[in-house]
Amino acid sequence: MADILIIDDDSDVSDMLVEMVTRMSHRPESSFTLKDARQKILANDYDVIFLDVRLPDGNGLDILPLIKDMSSVPEVIIITGHGDSDSAELAMKSGVWDFIQKPCSLSSMRLVLTRAIQYREKKGLATKPPVLLKKDNIIGNSPSLRACFDLVAQAAQSDINVLITGETGTGKELFARAIHDNSQRADKSFIVVDCAAMPDNLVESTLFGHEKGAFTGADRSREGLIKLAHRGTLFLDEIGELPPLIQKSFLRVLQEHRFRPIGSSGEEQSDFRLIAATNRKLDRMVANGQFRTDLLFRIQALTIELPPLRERKEDIKELTIHYLRKFCEGYGVAMKGVTPEFFDALTGYEWLGNVREFANAMDTAVCSALHEPTLYPKHLPTYLRVKLAHAALKETKKPGEPVLPGGGKIEEFTTLSSFRGDIIDEAERQYLVELIARTKNNVKEICRISGLSRSRLYALLKKHRLIKVKP
Repeated sequence: MADILIIDDDSDVSDMLVEMVTRMSHRPESSFTLKDARQKILANDYDVIFLDVRLPDGNGLDILPLIKDMSSVPEVIIITGHGDSDSAELAMKSGVWDFIQKPCSLSSMRLVLTRAIQYREKKGLATKPPVLLKKDNIIGNSPSLRACFDLVAQAAQSDINVLITGETGTGKELFARAIHDNSQRADKSFIVVDCAAMPDNLVESTLFGHEKGAFTGADRSREGLIKLAHRGTLFLDEIGELPPLIQKSFLRVLQEHRFRPIGSSGEEQSDFRLIAATNRKLDRMVANGQFRTDLLFRIQALTIELPPLRERKEDIKELTIHYLRKFCEGYGVAMKGVTPEFFDALTGYEWLGNVREFANAMDTAVCSALHEPTLYPKHLPTYLRVKLAHAALKETKKPGEPVLPGGGKIEEFTTLSSFRGDIIDEAERQYLVELIARTKNNVKEICRISGLSRSRLYALLKKHRLIKVKP
């Protein structure tokens, strides 16, 4: 006998499901709002949950992380009267059992429920030891990150091709290394190929290798990265940047694990495991003719989509402690404390550069407060604090009040030239403040990086009333 929770504001649908579940000799419960559903989920265990997408007090999908955290880990069946493809995609990526659109027949609902319960029963009989993952430098324990860890464990148990997707800075290479380190190939090579950094005319020789004299400048034979990955893992970072001709050649390598170095008359073999990563939408690239459909099918046997940091802010505390310890040890200073305002700034920022940007911001903060015991918001990068200030001003603006460059009154509206000048002045000042901090007031370094002459640099420093730099 299974415990079934039905979360749907449609009383007719709810009553129908309650009657169906009862006749199947299971125990049903009903909720008509997200608030009531949360209370039931926190107080009880369930085997299966029917979940409507649109409820009176919010989107049903918002409760999925809470459901994932349940000790019983119930199967979720999404039911909705709205043909929402985005919701369907999000639900499936969240690991729900099925997605059903109303109206639907009672028999189809009964079949889906029966299959879900049968799956749980068989899964319960198959006992397996808990997997202890090596996940060096992957920090966090949010539900979305734990879902990724589950996929890492799944990928590590086989040689299936894996595609890791996610925004820049989300840690795609770290997850690729975690798959390798937890696999049977862990003691072999992990070969990284940065597809975005390879010039088009060197991609083929870099991947496949070449014989001496194969082309101008080939003064000796060289093994390609595919050969070096033999018995190990080949990680193609930013695979969306592979030129079309190389995509075709690599597809054959992926199918047969055989390749021909440039200038060679014979083929060679490489037993490698492929993990690819990208921050681009490969399906859109396929639709635009920029990426091969058959190659996409090959590389995405298992897909791991990494969440951006702004969607897992519950991990920021752990990330803060990790990077504080790392940079304090690196600079040889005592562990620093943080004020509540500093932590509020970290959680309030969007982190479009994700964990990479977060790490850089923490590095700047520790460096700025090198001989101080506590971190304050003022120690964070200037650009970050400016964005937070702008966001705060937008939140305090009255509804309907126009945002004007010269003030709130129309008669104070500045000219375009004046507005442009203000923007440029602010950008110049932010750039110089950040560069001065990064170079520790070294004028030679500032001039080298910025391309400014000394006279122009001093003129800008005087204009913006900034500190004098060291000669």
